[in-house]
Amino acid sequence: MSEFPTCPLCGRPIPPDVPQSQHHLIPKLRGGKGGPVVLLHHICHREIHATLSETELARDYATVEALRAHPRLDRFIRWVRKRPPGFNSRIPGKRR
Repeated sequence: MSEFPTCPLCGRPIPPDVPQSQHHLIPKLRGGKGGPVVLLHHICHREIHATLSETELARDYATVEALRAHPRLDRFIRWVRKRPPGFNSRIPGKRR
């Protein structure tokens, strides 16, 4: 068992030297300031925002379970799980 926090999106450990960021489950611009946040790998966080708009996140994807059920994010998760925890890629970018 890992002594590091686990990314709730991909399930991989998040060592302290790996790029990481906090994701507001309800976007700050949609009333989520001060609301629940989860610690994610930076690559996972970028993929969420490359996939979904702030409105979609607030309306339909305000839980980790909902994010994991999104078809594109599910494909991403299955792909990134095969990479080491420190894996980073410049591929995720603007919303597709």
